[in-house]
Amino acid sequence: MDLNSIMQMKGAWDTFTKNHPKFPMFLKAVMSKGIKEGTVIEVTITDPEGNPIGTNIKVTESDLALFETLKSMR
Repeated sequence: MDLNSIMQMKGAWDTFTKNHPKFPMFLKAVMSKGIKEGTVIEVTITDPEGNPIGTNIKVTESDLALFETLKSMR
Protein backbone atom coordinates (compact mmCIF):
# COMPACT_ATOMS: atom_id res chain seq x y z
CA MET A 1 0.00 0.00 0.00
CA ASP A 2 1.49 3.35 -0.99
CA LEU A 3 1.51 6.47 1.16
CA ASN A 4 -1.17 8.20 -0.93
CA SER A 5 -3.57 5.27 -0.42
CA ILE A 6 -2.89 5.27 3.31
CA MET A 7 -3.59 9.00 3.53
CA GLN A 8 -6.85 8.61 1.57
CA MET A 9 -7.93 5.77 3.85
CA LYS A 10 -7.10 7.85 6.94
CA GLY A 11 -9.17 10.76 5.61
CA ALA A 12 -12.09 8.45 4.85
CA TRP A 13 -11.86 6.89 8.34
CA ASP A 14 -11.76 10.34 9.96
CA THR A 15 -14.92 11.34 8.06
CA PHE A 16 -16.60 8.05 8.96
CA THR A 17 -15.85 8.44 12.67
CA LYS A 18 -17.08 12.04 12.60
CA ASN A 19 -20.36 10.89 11.00
CA HIS A 20 -20.72 7.81 13.23
CA PRO A 21 -18.99 8.52 16.58
CA LYS A 22 -20.54 5.57 18.43
CA PHE A 23 -19.14 2.96 16.04
CA PRO A 24 -15.45 3.41 16.99
CA MET A 25 -16.48 3.29 20.67
CA PHE A 26 -18.29 0.01 19.95
CA LEU A 27 -15.19 -1.41 18.24
CA LYS A 28 -13.00 -0.31 21.16
CA ALA A 29 -15.34 -2.04 23.65
CA VAL A 30 -15.30 -5.24 21.60
CA MET A 31 -11.53 -5.20 21.30
CA SER A 32 -11.05 -4.55 25.02
CA LYS A 33 -12.90 -7.81 25.77
CA GLY A 34 -11.14 -9.61 22.97
CA ILE A 35 -12.54 -11.88 20.30
CA LYS A 36 -11.95 -15.56 20.90
CA GLU A 37 -12.25 -18.58 18.64
CA GLY A 38 -15.90 -19.65 18.62
CA THR A 39 -17.24 -16.09 19.00
CA VAL A 40 -20.22 -15.43 16.73
CA ILE A 41 -20.26 -12.13 14.83
CA GLU A 42 -23.63 -11.14 13.39
CA VAL A 43 -24.27 -8.34 10.92
CA THR A 44 -27.66 -7.06 9.75
CA ILE A 45 -28.09 -4.42 7.06
CA THR A 46 -31.47 -2.70 6.68
CA ASP A 47 -32.10 -0.78 3.46
CA PRO A 48 -34.05 2.52 3.39
CA GLU A 49 -37.27 0.60 2.68
CA GLY A 50 -36.82 -1.37 5.91
CA ASN A 51 -35.80 -4.69 4.36
CA PRO A 52 -33.15 -6.42 6.49
CA ILE A 53 -30.53 -8.89 5.31
CA GLY A 54 -28.16 -10.51 7.75
CA THR A 55 -25.47 -13.10 8.21
CA ASN A 56 -23.15 -14.39 10.88
CA ILE A 57 -19.79 -16.11 11.21
CA LYS A 58 -18.27 -18.24 13.91
CA VAL A 59 -14.71 -16.98 14.39
CA THR A 60 -11.97 -19.47 13.55
CA GLU A 61 -8.27 -19.54 14.35
CA SER A 62 -7.47 -18.25 10.85
CA ASP A 63 -9.93 -15.36 11.33
CA LEU A 64 -8.06 -14.38 14.50
CA ALA A 65 -4.78 -14.33 12.53
CA LEU A 66 -6.41 -12.00 9.97
CA PHE A 67 -7.71 -9.71 12.76
CA GLU A 68 -4.19 -9.48 14.22
CA THR A 69 -2.77 -8.56 10.80
CA LEU A 70 -5.41 -5.85 10.37
CA LYS A 71 -4.73 -4.49 13.88
CA SER A 72 -1.02 -4.19 13.08
CA MET A 73 -1.85 -1.99 10.05
CA ARG A 74 -3.18 0.88 12.21
